[in-house]
Amino acid sequence: MLFNSYEYLIYFLPLALAAYFLLGRRATWAVGWLVACSLFFYGWWNPKYLPLILASIGFNFAIGRALHRGSQPALSLSKGHAKALLACGIGANLLLLGVFKYADFAVRNTADLTGLPLALPHIVLPLGISFFTFTQIAYLVDVHRGRAKEPSLLNYALFVSFFPHLLAGPILHHSEMMPQFASPSNKQAQPFHLAAGLFLLAIGLVKKVCLADPLAPVAAAGFDHPEAISALGAWLAVLAYTLQIYFDFSGYTDMALGAARMFNIQMPVNFNSPYHSTDIREFWRRWHMTLSRFLREYLYIPLGGNRLGDARTAVNVMATFLLGGLWHGAAWTFVAWGALHGAGLVCLRVWERAGYRLPRPIAWAVTFLFVMLTWVFFRASSLPAAGAMLRAMAGANPAAEPWRDALRHMLAADAQSSILIAAAALTIGLVVIALRRNSNAMAWDFRPTWSRGAAVAVGLVWSVLQLGKVTPFLYFNF
Repeated sequence: MLFNSYEYLIYFLPLALAAYFLLGRRATWAVGWLVACSLFFYGWWNPKYLPLILASIGFNFAIGRALHRGSQPALSLSKGHAKALLACGIGANLLLLGVFKYADFAVRNTADLTGLPLALPHIVLPLGISFFTFTQIAYLVDVHRGRAKEPSLLNYALFVSFFPHLLAGPILHHSEMMPQFASPSNKQAQPFHLAAGLFLLAIGLVKKVCLADPLAPVAAAGFDHPEAISALGAWLAVLAYTLQIYFDFSGYTDMALGAARMFNIQMPVNFNSPYHSTDIREFWRRWHMTLSRFLREYLYIPLGGNRLGDARTAVNVMATFLLGGLWHGAAWTFVAWGALHGAGLVCLRVWERAGYRLPRPIAWAVTFLFVMLTWVFFRASSLPAAGAMLRAMAGANPAAEPWRDALRHMLAADAQSSILIAAAALTIGLVVIALRRNSNAMAWDFRPTWSRGAAVAVGLVWSVLQLGKVTPFLYFNF
């Protein structure tokens, strides 16, 4: 079920909220209701994948319980046995992810290398598998480190399946969610959180419907035929995608955080103005922050981080970003994208150690240009297509149409784009003016005012009117 659909906004979310608070005095019933809603939400796409997520939840809960019991004095496991059990749990999760997400990729590349006529299995990728798999891997590692425990299967099922984060994150830590799920006061309706959640949901819906979706055909018009566009057309397409992917994923995350907030649950922020970054390290501290946190805590640091010298640090950075790129999709384009970002971080480290600094405006321009160019690999259908787009951007495309024709072609991809973008920009402007940041840069001030109410009303009404054609969020593919 999509956040930007009538089924979700008009029926599912209000019903889930109403029943949850009606059952709030009976904590177990309220938790059970949320689990049932979340599984219904997941099964709406394809019910046959419900056994998959249920089996994953049951398996990881059992491994987590075994790891926790083994840490008790009376039943303590040796360090070797505990590590073996953890490796078994992580390995099973990665195997599940590998089979469903990378089977076609592995078979295709094996066939290319060996020349064997291998048939592709064409396994359909279950929605959200990358996110709920990483969430559970983090849980197992935290249990092994003594940072988490969960005696209740029902509570654990809610932690994994809670529908606002199930399909595309944020990637959660057990310790930041379970105290909130256990709080009795969080099972009673709180007007402040309902209003704040609705506010975030409205912002996210505007980002998706009024900004990301109108930009999509402009980007597609260039990326679908990179060999036939001019330099202007190529730059327009890449800029459109640079904005589309931000507004699409940031919009999803805002709607996820907003829905959770309406249940009195505060999930971690996933974006903090990433396109304001003045270096690539800062970009990754601001973009998809929970993925960055996962890769840092559960991959980069265990590999040695920056503790083993410059050469080993560079290897660890590259390994982390190669795997992070591959996590996004089973294609060499994502590997190349991850490699470029890893190389960017290594170069930044060398640059800083040499004592060089750029003026802030130039540093921002270089960072934004780097991010925008690397999105070419993220969006392109193949490495040759990415190369064709880069050649077009450099003006080296011999088949390019004249720039005026290219501009007319790009704009014709959606005649209403300019109107929608202008209206959405006005709405976002009202929101930005109405909001102020407090001393914590990650927290919004949600105190009600007429201007904020007007911004929410305009954003919701305009966005809902545009829901005639519902489009999936980009990160559903990952």
